[in-house]
Amino acid sequence: MGTIRLGSGAWEGQYSFGSPFGNGMGSNPEELVAAAHADCVLMELSLELGKAGITPYSIQTTARVNLEKQVHGYAITRIDLVSEAKSADIEPAAFKRITEVGKSSCPVSKALAGPKITLDTKLLQPAAAAR
Repeated sequence: MGTIRLGSGAWEGQYSFGSPFGNGMGSNPEELVAAAHADCVLMELSLELGKAGITPYSIQTTARVNLEKQVHGYAITRIDLVSEAKSADIEPAAFKRITEVGKSSCPVSKALAGPKITLDTKLLQPAAAAR
């Protein structure tokens, strides 16, 4: 159990390893990935609707991260996105096309598609041990 804080200071909360499995308090990395993905797709969708001259009454996007046990730990195997909008100005097929553009232009979608990930490590010695 610990605390996580966004660099911007916009959010701070508890996290725990057990929370994705229903037996822990707080958030977890998978939930934060889902929130970031849903927010990114929603912003891109809003942008694309605006470009098409459509202002919906309401719009929301949710993401559900599917976490599955693998041979070597757990893996996010799928993310299910759902975008909903209330609007009299657009047909379902056009909305579907615009949401696909929003999903594919979202930087988080692109990142989750498999970017190169690097890791730099630094081991710092406690002050008492430094001599």
